[in-house]
This record gives sequence, structure tokens and C-alpha cells, in this order.
Amino acid sequence: VALTLKEFDLLRALMENQGRVLTRDQLLARVWDMQFAGGTRTVDMHVKTLRKKLAAAAPGSEEAIGTVRGVGYRMREIAL
Repeated sequence: VALTLKEFDLLRALMENQGRVLTRDQLLARVWDMQFAGGTRTVDMHVKTLRKKLAAAAPGSEEAIGTVRGVGYRMREIAL
């Protein structure tokens, strides 16, 4: 799967914390080196793109990135 640097960093952050919920602010700090509390959609848009790329490579793999509504994202194990 061809990923941009930010998509790769996002995937790595989620995988390194598999099973744990990472807030959007935590992901902004880890991946974009930003300390921003508030309404940026940067993380959401990158997760959406990452899910599409994962689905194209292995259908069903996009389910590995779960949304925790109002909080952030979590990497889950899935059976392909």
C-alpha cells in the first residue's frame, strides 16, 4: 500500500497503541506535532483516506480502524 508520510505515521501511532483509544488531540500531537485543542478535521480526513487505501489493498481491513464517537480512534484486531 502506497502511503504518504503522514498516513504512515498515523497508522504507526494507531498500531503502536492497538486496543487503546487515541484522541484527535493526541494524534495531532504525535503525527503532526501540533498542540491544538479544538475542531480540526485533519485527523478525520487522514483516517478516511487511510481506510480507503487499506480497503483497496485488503477488503475488510478498513474495519481495523475503529471510531470512538466524540473521542478519537482505536486500532482493533480483525480477521481477514
